[in-house]
Amino acid sequence: MSSREAHELIALVRAGRIAEFLSRAEELVPADLADVLAEADEFERVEIVKLLPPSLSGQALWELPQEEHPEETLAALEPEEAAEIVEGLPDDDAADLLGELEPEEQRLILSKLEDPEQREDVEELLQYDPESAGGLMTAHVVTVSVSESVAEALDAVRRQADQVEDFSEAYVVDADRRLTGVMSFKRLVLAPPDRSVREVMEELDATVPPEMDQEEVARLMARYNVSAIPVIDRDQRLLGRITFDDVTDVVEAEATEDLLKFGGVSADENLGAEWRVATRSRLRWLLVNLGTAAGGALVVWMLQGTLDRIWTLAIFMPIVGGLGGNTGTQALAVTIRRLSLGQISPAEFREVVGKEMLVGMANGLVIGLLAGGAALAVASATGQTPWLGAVVFMAMAGNLLVAGTLGSFVPLLLQRFGIDPAIASSVFVTALTDMCGFALLLGLASWLLL
Repeated sequence: MSSREAHELIALVRAGRIAEFLSRAEELVPADLADVLAEADEFERVEIVKLLPPSLSGQALWELPQEEHPEETLAALEPEEAAEIVEGLPDDDAADLLGELEPEEQRLILSKLEDPEQREDVEELLQYDPESAGGLMTAHVVTVSVSESVAEALDAVRRQADQVEDFSEAYVVDADRRLTGVMSFKRLVLAPPDRSVREVMEELDATVPPEMDQEEVARLMARYNVSAIPVIDRDQRLLGRITFDDVTDVVEAEATEDLLKFGGVSADENLGAEWRVATRSRLRWLLVNLGTAAGGALVVWMLQGTLDRIWTLAIFMPIVGGLGGNTGTQALAVTIRRLSLGQISPAEFREVVGKEMLVGMANGLVIGLLAGGAALAVASATGQTPWLGAVVFMAMAGNLLVAGTLGSFVPLLLQRFGIDPAIASSVFVTALTDMCGFALLLGLASWLLL
């Protein structure tokens, strides 16, 4: 929904044209209603939520981005009104919304729920870390008994269908609710009615414990290409399932977090943060970067005599430093991406660094020849020694080799020491490539040209 359309709906509320607002709002999907709530101020948002049917307002609140703090709107309602909204949500979505509130507020709203089973399900989900498999799962699953016939299993599925949203398979459990297999609907419908479930069930591709990190869950679901994955406890008892739509949100959130970190922005800063919050979030990393960048300035200061006598070197300093930084960033991006996908084991440390060294060396030779040729032309035009071209060639080739090595080595080293490579690597790699590039260019010039 466009911002203009959202403002039109809010204007109807402000003008007291409630019937017209409700008529248009009830035709919208929850994601579009969330856009309307996002455009409203805090007071208007509460009023709009009160006007809408609880099931619709709950879904719209859940669709609101986290930085809009939908839980504050929920907390601003009377406990009975908030409970009505929670009752209209699936248990996992209700837990996500309530999970942002203080424990006392959670208990007050949950105490007003009319369905004791739903209250128990939500309370159980709230016990898990919101970024874990337990925090993502829904306790509502379709199950069939391993001792049943196919005909009996079909009857069991029909009885549970109204209580479970969007399912395409049934999990097979024993008398103690231990997970033993899975039955797709196609297999269940096509199997002879008198066959036992044990005979026609399939083995599970994967299961996850409730403590598993949400990013690892998303990786597993992508690897096995499944639309849902069961969550089991240590005794193999079925706790719930995680569906693909929940994992899609996780992938988006994790990708956003990694991108912010890679740019030197704290993951705590959301995309809608106001400028003061954004300033505080970024300033600390800029201060760190200021300190590391001083290393490059120190190298130039120590070799300033060479620069005074061969002024043309100043032309190539930003080129050598910039290409080195770009090469390091390329190696960083590839390495950090592979780390985030779990594609690098400790045994592959040398292989990863060795590959980036070769890439840096090959690119360094090509770029170095071009830069050296340009330096030779500058030397000829300014009446300086043609050895300037050789100095620039060696400095460029050497710095790109170092940059490729550092771009892979630094994130692997940081991860080994328990430091997030996405947020810390670029600060060190760019500073080190600048230092190395300036040292090579000015040092080689001092050795060969003076």
